[in-house]
Amino acid sequence: MVRKVTLVSAAPGKVICEMKVEEQHTNKTGTLHGGMTATLVDVISSLALLCTERGTSGVSVDMNITYISPVKMGEDILITAHVLKEGRSISFASVDLTNKATGKLIAQGRHTKHMGNRPSEGNVKKSNNERPE
Repeated sequence: MVRKVTLVSAAPGKVICEMKVEEQHTNKTGTLHGGMTATLVDVISSLALLCTERGTSGVSVDMNITYISPVKMGEDILITAHVLKEGRSISFASVDLTNKATGKLIAQGRHTKHMGNRPSEGNVKKSNNERPE
C-alpha cells in the first residue's frame, strides 16, 4: 500500500510525500483507513530519520495519532514529517497529513524511536588488544 506514496521533497530531518487515496486505502465508509494513516506516520517519519546525519531509522517505542478529519477516496494527501529531536538513543518525529487541495489537516502523528546506543565522545570502549597511552 505504501508503494503508492510519491516523494515530493527531502531535506535533512524533513520529508514531504503525497499519495492519492485509492480504494485499497479506505475503510467501509470510503474514507482513509485509520490503519493506513498509522502506517503512513510510521513509514514517513522513519524516512525523515533516514534523512539525517545519523542515517538510521531505529525501532518504534511509541506512536500517537490524532485523527482530525476524514479524506475520501480519490483525494490527494500530503504527508509531511519533521524530526523534532535526535538524542543519543531516542529520536522524536512529528507527521502532518493534510488534504492537498484544501490544506485541511487530516491527522497528526508523533513517533518516538529507539536509535540504538550511540557511544558518547570519550566513552568509547577499547578492545583488549589496545593499550592506553
